[in-house]
Amino acid sequence: MYQYTEVDQRLVDARVAQFRDQTRRFLAGELPDEEFLPLRLMNGLYIQRQAPMLRVAIPYGLLSSVQMRKLGHIARTYDKNYAHFTTRTNVQFNWPKLEEVPDILAELAQVQMHAIQTSGNCIRNTTTDHFAGVNANEIEDPRPYCELIRQWSTLHPEFAYLPRKFKIAVTGGPQDRAASQVHDIGLHLVQNAAGEVGFEVLVGGGLGRTPMIGKSIRSFLPKADLLSYLEAILRVYNLNGRRDNKYKARIKILVQALGAEEFARLVEAEWELIKAEQPELEITAEEFTRVENFFNTFEYDAAAAEDVSLNAQLEADTDFRVWYERNTVVHKVNGYRAVVVSLKPMLAPAGDATDLQMDVVADLADQYCGGEIRVTHTQNLVLADVKNADLYALWKVLAEHNMARPNINMLSDMIVCPGGDFCALANAKTLGIADQINQKFEDLDYQYELGEIRLNMSGCINACGHHHVGHIGILGVDKGGEDWYQITIGGSDKEDASLGKVLGRSVEADEVAGTLEKLLLTYVESREEGELFIDTVRRIGVAPFKEKVYAPAH
Repeated sequence: MYQYTEVDQRLVDARVAQFRDQTRRFLAGELPDEEFLPLRLMNGLYIQRQAPMLRVAIPYGLLSSVQMRKLGHIARTYDKNYAHFTTRTNVQFNWPKLEEVPDILAELAQVQMHAIQTSGNCIRNTTTDHFAGVNANEIEDPRPYCELIRQWSTLHPEFAYLPRKFKIAVTGGPQDRAASQVHDIGLHLVQNAAGEVGFEVLVGGGLGRTPMIGKSIRSFLPKADLLSYLEAILRVYNLNGRRDNKYKARIKILVQALGAEEFARLVEAEWELIKAEQPELEITAEEFTRVENFFNTFEYDAAAAEDVSLNAQLEADTDFRVWYERNTVVHKVNGYRAVVVSLKPMLAPAGDATDLQMDVVADLADQYCGGEIRVTHTQNLVLADVKNADLYALWKVLAEHNMARPNINMLSDMIVCPGGDFCALANAKTLGIADQINQKFEDLDYQYELGEIRLNMSGCINACGHHHVGHIGILGVDKGGEDWYQITIGGSDKEDASLGKVLGRSVEADEVAGTLEKLLLTYVESREEGELFIDTVRRIGVAPFKEKVYAPAH
């Protein structure tokens, strides 16, 4: 992974000192609240329903074991012994004391971490595929490009005050595990007819109040031109995006208003000017090689494929075999697997990890995969380079610490925002609803029989839980001070991206799991052999599901 230079470290240390003084002045009454608010947001600090919340950046979801241990230490020392991993692959602390936040930032800086640009109207954390670099089907590893984007976008003086927040996702091949089509910019590595590798560029995706799928504005962009083209997109948005209404300020609204063709025309014109005026934005072969080398450090064991112990372990232990089948995936190197560490235990908030669990994952990363950990946008963790021979021992440790529930891509592998229990913006609570669903569908064998189902839940229209692109989406709404839940079906955040359609009227809190049961019974009755839930919805439409859910009781 990328290592800070002296310049990087000096910049982060200076930001910590700056915010420490700003916090001191605020607490002393020398800095008014309205002046402190934008300063704290620039450092990832929100004031939530219960306490401040600090959001820490995890660039493209990549952590070292040293960094993970530091997160565990912070949770133990400054918080309530846990942290929350988000759909942006960042981590949030929900209970820090305001006066101690500068100390937390100073501790983060010791391990090359910060909270810069995790909030505010700026370019947020760039995300990518959590199997980047180990996926045999990718065209290229997208992580070096993510790092180049991070360096270009961090404290970019022209884009510090955009009309609205801005999010970028990069994929390395035909499979999309980064929800790239619902980002402000989606970048897909592609290969043209001449065999050259470049990017397809999508613009104007996003969720929230007005969900949209991104529009392709360039089918092939040479790799060397990535940063100059991004600069052109951001400049067109910064100049033309609406600032009079925050609900219409995202780039998706601008693209919709202008049309994709006109927006592309403006970008191409701006791009020509930038290439002429800022040739330093070109990514040279030397610069790319420098950055790429940070991601080619893992040494694979050529003898790993010769080990035959795995088959015997799979035959001898049914629980291990089930976990292996559900929570590990094929690796590009024979003899290795990528392991998904489930942060979706039976009755605990999705995406939460205790300080002890973070220490355990850090230890496992050191022991089995070169000290590297990835965060997924589905709120799990990944140990990407584990030998087949080590899987059984690793599984036993994960199981001991409640991180081996074999439910990846199943109904209980839910994306869930913290909702009304924490978030000041939420209209309804989510965590209790997730518990209700878990209890209703506790039987994992039943979940396996249902097959892959992506269930996403948000506590408000801001869609931090990505409910619009869940195969089943749940949106919390407020009706007269009571929590109700609107359900959508048919969404997807993969390469076949689609927005879910509203099933009908919202349901009361205690009816959510029962409503899902009716949906799933309809699916089981209607599906063809081998057909997944999303495929059945697309084939028969919403009407049969709606009829089942809202049929009068007899």
